[in-house]
Amino acid sequence: MKLYAAKLLSTFALTLSSWTPELSANESNFELVKSSEIKWGYLNPLRGDKSPGAANLWGDRTVDVATGMLVRFNKGFSSPPHIHNISYRGVVIHGQIHNDDSSAALTWMPKGSFWTQPAGENHITAAKGDSNLIYLEIDKGPYLVKPAKQAFNNGEAALNLSYSNMVWEKRINLQGIEETLLWGSTEADELGGKMFKLPAGIKVDLNNSGKEFRAVLISGSANYTNTELNTPEQIDIGSYFGSKGPFKHSMEILQESLLYIRSDNRFTVE
Repeated sequence: MKLYAAKLLSTFALTLSSWTPELSANESNFELVKSSEIKWGYLNPLRGDKSPGAANLWGDRTVDVATGMLVRFNKGFSSPPHIHNISYRGVVIHGQIHNDDSSAALTWMPKGSFWTQPAGENHITAAKGDSNLIYLEIDKGPYLVKPAKQAFNNGEAALNLSYSNMVWEKRINLQGIEETLLWGSTEADELGGKMFKLPAGIKVDLNNSGKEFRAVLISGSANYTNTELNTPEQIDIGSYFGSKGPFKHSMEILQESLLYIRSDNRFTVE
């Protein structure tokens, strides 16, 4: 069985890569992908409609770059035992997900839960909600599914962290906002992943000054805006926004929300 813990500090090591795309004179400094605009494909195209659905939010899972994607599972989905060529992280957006080795008892992770899947480790993934959606993130690609007989030990420790076991820290003088570290570092210029609880009715500015800033709305809804948008855009679960270099993202929280942020720890919450 995998280890359940209150907080992940350094139980596993993943290869981290920075996001450094070149911007042309006509390109924006930010990205916004609303959940209503997502175009879906298959996570494993060779299996066709037997495969979970998948959609890139940023990056490209078919090549050697870091990528964040949504994956959806039908009720009752259960994969055969398999491995992946690379490690990944997952966050449950809705439904219930099980991810563990094939001999483990079924343990269902609810919305907001976080887990890691080391490269080479034999495992199965299953879903039992009426609808099931996750955010899946890799630090390099391509993302491949391989037979269980090719299993190997890459030295990383897997983690299943149920939402009910997360330890939250209140940010001082910030309208009831709470945060928890899920992976990586809190040091400036080093990559890490945090989850934020955002109460309904507040307005939040996220001021980025680093190379990488990527945010995915795990639950709730908000009006999103920035200095390059003429009017606010309503975003719902599964929506993504990101930026490169100095940039301010603003949110008016319409419903209590969970926001996952991957960054190099050069941003402030105000």
